[in-house]
Amino acid sequence: MSLKYILLLISFVLLSNSKTLAQNKIKWYTWKEAVEKSSKTKKKIFVDIYTDWCGWCKKLDKTTFAEDHIAKYINENYYAVKFDAEMKEAVTIRGTEYNFVNSGPRGYHELAAYIMQGRMSYPTVAFLDEDMNLIQAIPGFQDVPTFEMIITYFGSNTHKSTPWNKFMSQYNKDIYFKN
Repeated sequence: MSLKYILLLISFVLLSNSKTLAQNKIKWYTWKEAVEKSSKTKKKIFVDIYTDWCGWCKKLDKTTFAEDHIAKYINENYYAVKFDAEMKEAVTIRGTEYNFVNSGPRGYHELAAYIMQGRMSYPTVAFLDEDMNLIQAIPGFQDVPTFEMIITYFGSNTHKSTPWNKFMSQYNKDIYFKN
């Protein structure tokens, strides 16, 4: 093997790994951790509602949630909760305890049903305000460009003053995601 080939190989390995090494990852919290953190330092809550068997949930993790700028924005603007809609443990939010319901072949968690307003669809992303009130639940896989708009719409509080369609038509990624 020539020295030139070895150096080329080493350069390729280092460059291909550099994105992975520098990449932000979403900091996922349990419900309990997010509630505790939010009581001390107010932030909105971002919830990824998933199930272990959901293929689109796994794709969302590997694509959209893996993007460096997405992870950075979520970590700066939200407490992120990865919530298994079929988990068995009780969750208490604002004094109400939500439990697993053994129904059908798999069952479901009452909090997932509450957040998704009974429309059990996976994945669903949901946004709660600083006081743990539901702002919006959005079902389905979200690609990167769409998800950028969604997280900035709620993260910047634009949802309080601007209709979604107007926000989408005027959206400029560079305002929210600076390189």
